[in-house]
Amino acid sequence: MRLSFENINKGLVIKLDGELDHHTAEEIRDEIDREIEHYGAKNIIFDLSGMNFMDSSGIGVIIGRYKKVSKMGGEVAVVNINSRVERIFKMSGLFNIVKRFESKTQAVDSL
Repeated sequence: MRLSFENINKGLVIKLDGELDHHTAEEIRDEIDREIEHYGAKNIIFDLSGMNFMDSSGIGVIIGRYKKVSKMGGEVAVVNINSRVERIFKMSGLFNIVKRFESKTQAVDSL
């Protein structure tokens, strides 16, 4: 799993490439938390264009980051989600707490 970060207007865009599963979840969670603290990010946008697999550990990473930023009045969004990962979001109910946008620009403008 590779991560890249972009800070835009107190929002943190996190691009994930690879698989977010029980093998990578702890490291990914820690790295994202460090970047949230470093940038003082209020909102998070996950760009999932490069993610090809996510299991329940990945769901936990998303929910944990949601809890972290929602305490500060922030929100979480996803963009560029493929059909396989979208199915996991739907089945887990993540779309009840995470907003979905068609593009990064749309997400940044809305959050």
